[in-house]
Parts: sequence; structure tokens; C-alpha cells
Amino acid sequence: MTSEVGGRARLMAAALFAGLLAINGLNVVNSYVGRDFMTSIEAREWSGFVRYGVLYMVVFAVSTAVAVLQRFAEERLGLLWRKWLTNLMVHSYLADHVYFRLGADAGVSNPDQRIAEDIRSFSTTTLSFVLMLSNGALTALAFSGVLWSISPTLFGVAIAYAALGSLFTIWLARPLVHLSSQQSDREADFRSDLIHVRENADLVALLHREERLTTRLVRHLDALVENAKRMIALNRRVGFFSTGYNYLIQIIPALIVAPLYFRGEVEFGVITQSAMAFSALVGAISIVITQFQQISSFAAVVGRLSSLSEAIDRIHGAPRSPIEFSDDDERLAFRNLELRTNDGRPLVRDLNLEIPASTRLVLVVGNPLARMALYRTLAGLWAHGSGQVARPKGERLIFVTERPYLPPGTLREVLVRLWDQESVSDERILAALQAVGARSVVDCIGGLDVEHSCGEQLSLGEQQLVALARVLLAAPRFALLDRPSSALTEPERNHMLAVLAVHSISVLVFEEGVDAGSGSSPTAVLTLHDDATWTYGPPHDPHALAEAGG
Repeated sequence: MTSEVGGRARLMAAALFAGLLAINGLNVVNSYVGRDFMTSIEAREWSGFVRYGVLYMVVFAVSTAVAVLQRFAEERLGLLWRKWLTNLMVHSYLADHVYFRLGADAGVSNPDQRIAEDIRSFSTTTLSFVLMLSNGALTALAFSGVLWSISPTLFGVAIAYAALGSLFTIWLARPLVHLSSQQSDREADFRSDLIHVRENADLVALLHREERLTTRLVRHLDALVENAKRMIALNRRVGFFSTGYNYLIQIIPALIVAPLYFRGEVEFGVITQSAMAFSALVGAISIVITQFQQISSFAAVVGRLSSLSEAIDRIHGAPRSPIEFSDDDERLAFRNLELRTNDGRPLVRDLNLEIPASTRLVLVVGNPLARMALYRTLAGLWAHGSGQVARPKGERLIFVTERPYLPPGTLREVLVRLWDQESVSDERILAALQAVGARSVVDCIGGLDVEHSCGEQLSLGEQQLVALARVLLAAPRFALLDRPSSALTEPERNHMLAVLAVHSISVLVFEEGVDAGSGSSPTAVLTLHDDATWTYGPPHDPHALAEAGG
């Protein structure tokens, strides 16, 4: 951690370490105060009883204050660590289209849960275990001397008892790591389907898919319940051992120290002190036994985050697509472009074509899969092919998908780019909406600065118009529209294309089953054929074309 976060983290870590030292020192003092307190009771010494009783209360009060402050520092440090780790993972996840390319990595499921929940669990649990181990080491050092001074035999029994118990617990509880990882994935699958139902409630109701979704949800529920039952059964077996193990801790010191008291070699209070010291020492060096459930869950979290991190690193380090891209604000150009399917079937052969920014409209029709591949290639999302592509950089090239992406937020945030928020006036926004015929959306939403979800409140056609208004405000060199006719009527579509032309925005329309010459009057048509050949030229002029692979 660096800068301000790093400074706060170091301060919290120092406070935690000081708290550990203070608590262990107070525990040792408490063991001696407790010894003398019990001895005064056994000797019926009233003044000693009152004196040590008051001192007992003071030690308890100070210990309480230190423990609460230490817990506060631990929680704040855990929160700082979680924020830092999550920021790091989010930036890696969203860079270089990792979130998109990760979908093909079958080894990583539910990356959203791993980033949101597993990092939270990892940061808090790691910190908790570090503190637990540190505290255990300090406790073992502090009480080893106390226990040795009472009875070297009792000290040896404590070490052997904790070591054997830990080894047996590891052998018994080891399958919990795998079961915990499976449980996280199955819980996430179940929750994902529930979210799917909520996000597609209208389509589910219209298509009467309740029975199919119910079957799927019940199947996921059964899977997570069965896995949970296996975990419960294993916890039961481990619980028999750990419960008996903890009960014996209470009696072992008395069995060894009581004979010393009977022989008059130690005071009565030493029995109580030995029980406390034995319990503290055994607890400090047998964390595996007392925390086996948390350790198994933590190991599962570490494994899930490790696999996600490895997958992200693998994607970042993977060879780039053989398709070479270059920046050119004045044209779209393809040179020797070959596009293929995942299994190697050719979609487009030897595409050599230049579309200057002065071209107002090109209609791309034909083979649907080839058309989709070309659309994604221009976005840098199609990795199966070779050749060269020149295109404008950044938002000089804007994509409007068949179902526009309108993220939750205000209408202003949807329409205006982040870096233009201050410079674009309300009048410009309203004028852009008016130009595409979507001025009524402002009233439907409730204003430009009202939080909403356009995807839920607007029709698909209205979403298309809002996306086109964003294009007008961004003023790119090229706009690539994917099947606008699926959401817009022909008059709306033609009006929209005319508005883009007036604003000197070159347009490529990717359509299917549309007459190249109808209404929109494209200046050129690129047709992608089923045999991977292509033709390009004026509409309805089969002789004026450039052809490859024919």
C-alpha cells in the first residue's frame, strides 16, 4: 500500500501489534492476580481477598479497553486492505477486455463473487489469522515460563497434547477445503439464477418459462444442500474430537498439579493458575483444532482467488490476436483481413477495403456470423483471424449495439462522457434528444439528474434513440450500428441515419435481411457471402464491386 492508504495501514498495524503486547502482558498479570485471589479465599484472608479482588477488576477493565481498541484497529485495517485489493483486482479485471475474454476460461466461474465476496473474506480472515498466530506466539512465550515454573511435566504434556491434537484434526478435516470451495460456487450459481429471473421478469412472464426456471433453481438448490450436508457430516465427526479435546484441557492441569498441592509443595491458587496457563498455552499452539472450519473456508477462498488471479495474468500475458490494429482518424481500412470461426471455418477471405470518413453510409449485409465477426473485429473483440485493420482511436469510433448498453445512473451520465460532464449544457443534451425524436424520455425518466435504470424503464426502441443521442453528443468520426431495424421502425431508422449524416458522422449499418436500397439510400453496400467471399459497391449495381476470394 502506498500514499495515504499506506500511511493509515501502517498506523493501524502498529496499533494492533501494541495491543497484542498489552493484552498478553495483562493476561500474565491476570494469572498471578487470580492465583493470589484464590489463595486468599482458601486462607480465609479478608484483606487479601478485597485487595486482590479490586486489582482483579482493574486488570479486567484495562484488558477490556485494550481488546475493544484492538478490535477496532483490526476492522479498519481489514477494510483498508480489502479496498486496496479490490481496486487492484477491478482494474486488472476491466483492463484489456479481461472480463470479456475470461468467459472462455472454463477454469474460473463466478468471477464477480470472487471479487466482491472472496476478497472481503480473504482480507478480513487473513488479518485475523495473522493476528491469531502472532497472539498465539506471544501467548506461548508468555505462559511457557509460567507453566514451566509450576511443573516442567505439565509444560511437556501441554506441548505433546496440542501437537497430537493438531495432527489428528488436519487428517480428519482436510476434505473440508474442497467442500468449502464447492459450496461457494454452488451458492453463487443459485444466486445467479435468482438474479436472472429478476432481470428478465417480463420475458419470463410473457414466455411462461416459470416451470423450466423452477426446475433449474431446484436443481441448484439440491446441489448446494447436498454439498452442505457433506460438510455438516464432516463437521460432526471433527466436532466429536474437538469437543472432547477441549473438555480434557480443563481437567489435565488439576490431575498433574493437585498431587503437588496435597504434598504441600504449592499453594491452592497455583491449581487455578496452572489451569489458566495450560489452557492459554494449548490454545495458542493448537489453532488448527479451534479454527479448523475457518481455516478450511479460508483455504478455499485462497484457492478461488489464486485461480482468478492466474486466469487474469494468463489473459494479460496471452499473445495478442494475429489481427494487427493501427490508429487512423480519417478512415476504416482492411488489408488482407481473414476472419474465422473458433473451429477454423472461414468467414471472410482476403478483405481489402478502405472506407473514408467522407462516406456517409455503408450497409453491411449477408452472412450473419461473418457480419458479427466483422463488427466485433472493429471493436477488437474477435481473435480468430489475421490481417490488418486501421480505425479511429477511442471514442472517435462508437458502437451502438442491437440492445444498447445503458448503465444505471442519471440520464445525463448515460448521455454525456465522463470527461465532458461539465462542458455539455442541458440545452445541448435536450437538443440531441430532440434531434433523434427522444425528447419525451426526459419526462418519462423524471429529469436529467434522476437516478434510474433505462434498461428497465424504456422500450428497446427508446433505448436505441437514447444511444443515438449519445452518439450525437460525442461526435465521433464513425458510428457502427448493429441491426437498428430490429428496434426502430423504418421511418425512425431513416430519420436517425439522416440526422447522423447532417452531423457529419460516417455510419456503417450492420443489418440482416434488409433491402440495400430501401429508404436509407446507402452510398455503398458491403455484402459478406456464405462462402467467405465479399462484394462492395453502390447499391443494386452488381457489376460495380471489389471482390475477393470468389
